[in-house]
Amino acid sequence: MSPRQPKAKAESAKGVFIRRRTAPAAKAPAGPPDLTTAPLADIHLAGLDPRALIAPNFRVYELTRSELASRRGIPNGFASEAELHAAIHLARHVLQPVRDAFGSFTPNSVYRGQALERALKNKPSTWLSTSQHATGEACDIEIVGMATLELAAWARDHLADFDQIICECYDPRKGPNSGWVHVSLKAPGSGANRRQCLSYVADPASGRLVYVHGLTAMT
Repeated sequence: MSPRQPKAKAESAKGVFIRRRTAPAAKAPAGPPDLTTAPLADIHLAGLDPRALIAPNFRVYELTRSELASRRGIPNGFASEAELHAAIHLARHVLQPVRDAFGSFTPNSVYRGQALERALKNKPSTWLSTSQHATGEACDIEIVGMATLELAAWARDHLADFDQIICECYDPRKGPNSGWVHVSLKAPGSGANRRQCLSYVADPASGRLVYVHGLTAMT
């Protein structure tokens, strides 16, 4: 009598096949979170992905990006969730409407922490900025090929709300994109917006840059 065959071979001879389970395919890594509809109170600094969408066309990192900060190695992260929430509110209600109207653009500046403000304005370490950029409530914008004064007027006429619109340093003799438009929007709970329109232009008498009421160009 021949030796007994191993069980696996015997089962194979009888036409019984054992199907091995295959390991499940590895899941692709999750992309950046979409927080475009998330309430501000549900968005926290801790663990926040800089690539997270906080408006349909804007991500967290775009609110703190600064060429000057990059060149000089100045940290420019949000100081607290108050500044983060203010900047997201601004992105949703100022930057996004501009993007919807004119297409892709990169804001010149949104949030600027105190260290960046001091570097930008050449101030001592004890100086504290009162700019709305330092609270996340302001942005500076340009649209390539669009006159700065025209952009300021569009913002005045089409934004649902704003605190200040300032047409800054616009000199049509230097081209349509000379200067920039500063737009601020108060954070929720910070009081009513002033809806104030100003221009930062050279005073004809002294030549010094001054703020004047209304939207106008250098003369």
